[in-house]
Amino acid sequence: MARLSPDNVTLALEIIGRYPRPKSALIPLLHLAQEQDGHLTDDAMAHIAELVGVTPAEVLGTASFYEMFKMEPVGRYVVNICTNIACQLLGGEELLEHAEHRLGVRPGQTTPDGLFTVEDVECIAACTEAPCLQVNYRYFHRITHDEFDQLVDDLAAGRRDDIPPHGTLARVRQHIPPERRAGCVLPEDTATPVWIASASTEEAEA
Repeated sequence: MARLSPDNVTLALEIIGRYPRPKSALIPLLHLAQEQDGHLTDDAMAHIAELVGVTPAEVLGTASFYEMFKMEPVGRYVVNICTNIACQLLGGEELLEHAEHRLGVRPGQTTPDGLFTVEDVECIAACTEAPCLQVNYRYFHRITHDEFDQLVDDLAAGRRDDIPPHGTLARVRQHIPPERRAGCVLPEDTATPVWIASASTEEAEA
């Protein structure tokens, strides 16, 4: 169990500074914690709660709503195989069954070497490219069983530098210098939008 590292605390504070209310930064901070450990630890979520001024239960409530956040350790590569209607009609169920045999695990399980977690998922919005899957949320379209086997072999051998470990959303870290940020103003401190003020005036004059 790990709290955020010192470097990630620095980054977390920068992220929090982009929002008018600290708790608005919850989702990007959860992604940061998952990038650090591959999943969300209790200690990291408690640390995030301290940083944004909410309870750990509120952090867990947000994290548990989203499928992308994992509360338990997963493999280095999370393989999401779509079996929704378009993929199902074009071989998604068969692809999932092939993956189970190839990796020796059922959906929701991780291979003994800790490399692969297989998940049976709902639509991943690539219906015209069925059957499709994602590895750490990177898409692979119209994939055949042989192509799946080659992908698994390449990942196991470390030949796919384009797919980082689970939890890493992007290779380029967003950084917004203070002078380039939009004004972080609380909603109640902003002026009434012109269109609302105009409508209110018209109603008063009617």
